[in-house]
Amino acid sequence: MTILDLTSHPVIAKYAVLVDVGYLYAAAGEVLLGAKERKEYRVAADELIQALQKHAETRIHGELLRIYWYDAARDRVPTVDQRVIAQLPWVKVRLGNLNARGQQKGVDAQIRSDLEALARHHAVSDTILLAGDEDMVPAVEAAQAYGVRIHLWGVEPPYGTNQAERLVWEADTVEIISADFLRSFFSRAPAPVPVVPATPSPAQVFAGRTPASIKPKVSPGQAAKLGPSRPRVEEVGEHVAQKWILTRGRDNIRDLLPGPLLPTVIDTELLIEAEKELGHSLRPYPEARVWLRDGFWARVYREFEIGVGISSR
Repeated sequence: MTILDLTSHPVIAKYAVLVDVGYLYAAAGEVLLGAKERKEYRVAADELIQALQKHAETRIHGELLRIYWYDAARDRVPTVDQRVIAQLPWVKVRLGNLNARGQQKGVDAQIRSDLEALARHHAVSDTILLAGDEDMVPAVEAAQAYGVRIHLWGVEPPYGTNQAERLVWEADTVEIISADFLRSFFSRAPAPVPVVPATPSPAQVFAGRTPASIKPKVSPGQAAKLGPSRPRVEEVGEHVAQKWILTRGRDNIRDLLPGPLLPTVIDTELLIEAEKELGHSLRPYPEARVWLRDGFWARVYREFEIGVGISSR
C-alpha cells in the first residue's frame, strides 16, 4: 500500500474579498467626515482597493481569486467611478439598482449568491467579507457548511457598533479597519460648480475649446495628416455627449465636471463611440481627438449652462 505524503504538498489557501461598498463608504464617511450621504465626499477608490488587497495579503497567506466590489447605480448604469474600477485587475464590479430615494436594491442578494456559489464550487477556502448587514448571516452559515472560513471586516465606528451582532458571532475571525487606515482615501467633496448662464451660447463662444497646453503641437514645416473635417468630428463629439446624458443620466455626466480632462477609461470610450459613428479610425489623427473632446465638452457645458472659463479651473 502506498502512503501519500501530504506534508510535501502543502495546501495553498485561495481566497476572495467581498466588499459591500454601500456599507464601507457610509461607515467611513461617517467616522472620518461626519457625512451622511455619499455626495458629501469623494473616494480614491482605485487606491483604496489596492490598499485593501495588500492588507488581505498580510492576513491570509494564499492566492487571491478576485475582489468583488458590490455597489449600486441608477438603472444599473455604471457611474464614471464604477467604470474606472471595473478596469482594475482582479476586480469584479457587481451593480444593484439605486432607486429614486437613493436606496440600494439587490446588492445584498448578489453578495449572498456569490458567497454561497464560491463555497459550493470549492473556488475558495477563505473569504474576507467587508459588510455589516445581518442579512449576510444565512449565506455565511451556508459557506461555512461547505468548509469555507469567513473573515469579517468592519469599519471603525464613531461609537457603538455598525455591524449586526449576529453577523459578528457567526464569522470565524473579525477585524475592524481603523479610521487611520481609510483616512487618505476619503476627502470632502468640493463645493458645487456655480451655474453661470452663458451669453451668447457656449456652443458659439466656447465650443468646448481645449486649453492650448494640451493641444497637439505640430513642428514648423510639418504637414498635418489629412483626416476627417473638424466640424464633423465636433458634431460627433456633441452627439456622443447627448447620448450619454440620456442613457447614463445627468448626475453621472456631472461627475465629469469641471473638465476638460477626462479619465482615461472615459476618454477611450468616447473615442470608440465616435469611431463607430464615423465609420473609421481617428487614431492616426491626434488633432481629431482634440476636436472630438471639444465637441463633447461643448454639449456638456451647454447642458449645465456653464460659461466660458469654468472648464479651465
